[in-house]
Amino acid sequence: MAGYVLFLFNQKKVYQKAAFRLITAAIAFHLISMVIYTAATRHVPILNLSQNLSMAAFALGSMFLFFQYKFDLKILGVFVSVLLSGIMLMVLILPDVPVETNDVLKGFWFYSHIILVFTGDAALALACGAGILYLLQEKGIKTKSPGFFFKRLPSLDLLDNVGYTCLSTGFALLTIGLVTGFVYAKFVWGRFWSWDPKEVFSVGTWLVYAALLHLRLYSGWRGRKSAIMTIIGFFIIIFTFLGVNMMIGGHHQVFTK
Repeated sequence: MAGYVLFLFNQKKVYQKAAFRLITAAIAFHLISMVIYTAATRHVPILNLSQNLSMAAFALGSMFLFFQYKFDLKILGVFVSVLLSGIMLMVLILPDVPVETNDVLKGFWFYSHIILVFTGDAALALACGAGILYLLQEKGIKTKSPGFFFKRLPSLDLLDNVGYTCLSTGFALLTIGLVTGFVYAKFVWGRFWSWDPKEVFSVGTWLVYAALLHLRLYSGWRGRKSAIMTIIGFFIIIFTFLGVNMMIGGHHQVFTK
């Protein structure tokens, strides 16, 4: 994060390269640690809040590497590194509460659901980051004095394109992730849908992004409107991920203890 902040202010590529390599190394070590944990416990580390946040950070970092390779949008690393640092700080602060292992929380459909939802949410987080950068650049263009961000951010077209690609990718992954979750629920509880609060809010989140993509494709909701909606959508994801489990409860509450 420090490297990307220095890059933001000084625009020297050496800071960005160092920061990117550090994030890449961190993700590699993170993956190794999860593999070791899984081999030792025979459970993927997603059994409590600390582990879920850790998994979210890993998914975000991995998706960032993918989109960085695809678009080479270096400035997006500022948003990602700050978010990653915040998440991992929470992981360090929160106690890693021991949880009773449950053999129900295994299998192809369960792991598919977890992987797809986390990577989908990570891509939508990147869409939020691109949306924030878009709004900052748009403000700089519209004002008489361009300001701090104008020379540091790419064109609005590139930011809009990155945001749309992250949005469509995240939506596709989230869609498949919800389907695998319904199939898993059928195997475990004997029904696809049980009106669990997390299910309701997850489908609601999906509908928000579905509406955004529809409006973008058929009603011209590009640029500013799309950027604002991706930011709002990400806050809805955060509430669905944490708020529903902590404030309302349901089947998924065990994952945020």
